[in-house]
Amino acid sequence: MLAASSPNPRDAKHDALAQALAAAAPHMRGRLAGRPAAEPRIAVLLPCLNEERSIGAVVRAFQASLPQARIVVFDNGSTDRTAQEAEAAGADVMREPRRGKGNVVRRMFADVEADIYVMADGDGTYDAAYAPALVETLARERLDMVVGARAGVARNAHRAGHAFGNRLFNQLHRLLFKEGFADVFSGYRAFSRRFVKSFPATSDGFEIETELSVHAGLLRLPVREIETPYGPRAEGSASKLRSVRDGLRILKTIALLVKETRPLLFFGALAGAIAAASLALAAPIVREFALTGLVPRLPTAVLCTGLALMATLLGACGLILDSVARSRVEQKRMFYLAAAERER
Repeated sequence: MLAASSPNPRDAKHDALAQALAAAAPHMRGRLAGRPAAEPRIAVLLPCLNEERSIGAVVRAFQASLPQARIVVFDNGSTDRTAQEAEAAGADVMREPRRGKGNVVRRMFADVEADIYVMADGDGTYDAAYAPALVETLARERLDMVVGARAGVARNAHRAGHAFGNRLFNQLHRLLFKEGFADVFSGYRAFSRRFVKSFPATSDGFEIETELSVHAGLLRLPVREIETPYGPRAEGSASKLRSVRDGLRILKTIALLVKETRPLLFFGALAGAIAAASLALAAPIVREFALTGLVPRLPTAVLCTGLALMATLLGACGLILDSVARSRVEQKRMFYLAAAERER
């Protein structure tokens, strides 16, 4: 008597993905009267810069894990054979000459048409075998973004500065934006069409992941994180991330996003700091005036008055811009809903 063969985990994953896509089809395409529901279109987007050593294997891995998906490699001005290796592996190759991952993301979100988007890197650090889980979760739960939180980022971040910066900025993001992302910088994500087509990308470089996370939190979009492995880069390839330079750019982006999305916090913090300096400088002058009736340091008194006025103006700016920011959130929400309506 023959023993029953054990089920293949990969087949089980594909069965779950197929069921989720079939259930999601009426919600993503073909919802107009008289039109049959079609299977959602999936696109895998791979931004690349000089990744000839790894891109072929990455394309083939995603072809195996998502055989129904269109694989699109966006070459960001590579000087090696990245484009040729990607084409040889069967990917569609598009080009964005302006350097910077943010520029590539903005271009590929605009140019590629699909119902579900998977974004990863071309360096082989993300495990393509987890792509069906990202897509299945997005489709089954009707989410707008699923983030592949990197399990081994602290071990495989290539430099201690990268791992430290990743932890620091994750904590800063949670503190400032009240969102509980475990890995705000992960480049492994799945998106809905309505998210992609309504995302107002403004960043140029690696800070684009921060902008994606803040946008999702700002609109209170349905998102989830799934832990995924994070491996080392292919031997001989080098990371494009620079700890100090890109860390400062990310910090600048966070400050700008706080100013744009939470202006009351931004200007209120500045107003509070300036008001505290004004009070500290004014304290001895007020005490001297109470004892003698004299103001011996007139220039300091004038400075204190100017600082107090500046703090008042900054506080008023924060209040006014907070109302403007709320209106902008509502506008972004309307664009998001309009993009969702176009799916019907």
